[in-house]
Amino acid sequence: MIAANENIKSNDNGWRESWGVKFKWTPEHLAADNLKSWIYTYDTVSTMAIDRLNEISISSHTKRSGNIDSIPGEEKKVRGDLYELLQKHASTDDTIGRLWDEINTIPEWVHWEQIERGQEVFYRYGGPAITALTFLSLLGGMGSGRTVETLDRTGGFSVDVVRRRLLETTQHTLNVTRDLESIKPGGDGFVDSIRVRLLHAAVRRRIMQMAEKEPGYYDMKTFGVPINDLDCIGTINAFSTALIWMGLPRQGIWLRSQEIIDYLALWRYVAYLMGTPHDWMSTPESARRMMESLLVADIKPSKASANLANNIIAGLQDQPPTHASREFLCAQTYWLNGKEMSKELGIEEPSLYHTALVVGQCILFATLSYVNRSISYLDERNIKDKSKGALGYTTKFNLKYVPSFDRTTTVRGLAPIHAGRPRVPGSVERAALASLLTSAIIACIVSSWFCVKVVRWATTS
Repeated sequence: MIAANENIKSNDNGWRESWGVKFKWTPEHLAADNLKSWIYTYDTVSTMAIDRLNEISISSHTKRSGNIDSIPGEEKKVRGDLYELLQKHASTDDTIGRLWDEINTIPEWVHWEQIERGQEVFYRYGGPAITALTFLSLLGGMGSGRTVETLDRTGGFSVDVVRRRLLETTQHTLNVTRDLESIKPGGDGFVDSIRVRLLHAAVRRRIMQMAEKEPGYYDMKTFGVPINDLDCIGTINAFSTALIWMGLPRQGIWLRSQEIIDYLALWRYVAYLMGTPHDWMSTPESARRMMESLLVADIKPSKASANLANNIIAGLQDQPPTHASREFLCAQTYWLNGKEMSKELGIEEPSLYHTALVVGQCILFATLSYVNRSISYLDERNIKDKSKGALGYTTKFNLKYVPSFDRTTTVRGLAPIHAGRPRVPGSVERAALASLLTSAIIACIVSSWFCVKVVRWATTS
């Protein structure tokens, strides 16, 4: 439900603080009532295209088998690669062709040189960016209890599959940011974005059909249409503005003005491809106001939020390539989301030791980021050193996690049990510890030098 949350602190000068973010509220900010209309609107173009693809799919099956009843109720959905089906039928069906024409029309505000610079921003700050997207954007994003009502019904965030789900999201992000050809029509990032858009339409269609049969399954009056416009705005916000003004600064990194403009331009184009309202991203000022408005109106964790957030940690715990401990993952969650949000999500409070490790990691990230971006050779090398993937294969974003009446709640899964085996700290924790110790040694040397200078000055004066 869209309603101003109880976490807001404000004063008479118009300053507010919500979930650890302090900002000045202006008439241009969007109050809860202004945002509410967006929970009842959605991407109708892709939804109608999915409807037509489904009709074509059923018709094709009927011709082969001669009997539509041979398709089980839950299997009456589009089969195959959604993007390939879209491409195949775009020239022969007006409804499908409308979506195809839209995604292949480049908006006049898109400038490819700027989009490419926006992609470079991501790789310039690769380590802290991935960390922020994992613990702030994805895990912290579970704080929107209304949005979680849809995620909860797909089963895609149950503890046994959540890691794969996160890696699929990583694949999309890496393809979107990889290079200019990848985000242009036909490129991997472009195709991934359209596949995710079609997947959203298929999930929306499925849940709406189920809610029509069983009104108690999903309350559209309270939660809005599944995967509505505000949900999609929130997702784009999590990957763009939240990273710029929350995720990176909380790790000691502040982007330059032009970097902010370029990075927003990249994700505005991604929003366009995914059928998401995007005019709010036209300037840094309006983009930041949207982020702050969402913090006030749409972030209200629920029990399901806590279940899914804990499943993310359980799914990442002791997994390659970092082999990070649960304690370290919890410490990163607290550092990037704040104590109040983390407690609302049911994340256990970390020890001082693991919090110190996160400080060490932030020192390492900030140092490397500022040094690399200040030296052209290092900056170019860092940008060119791009990851080639995250899954070991290429996902097609098909509808694997189908909402059903017997899957209404994603319960909190259990963390892996290690049967008393001594645990070796993962690579990320070792790097953080090394950074922390190095910083402490340097601080001691500088302090000692300063003290010696003071003593010498005092004895000679």
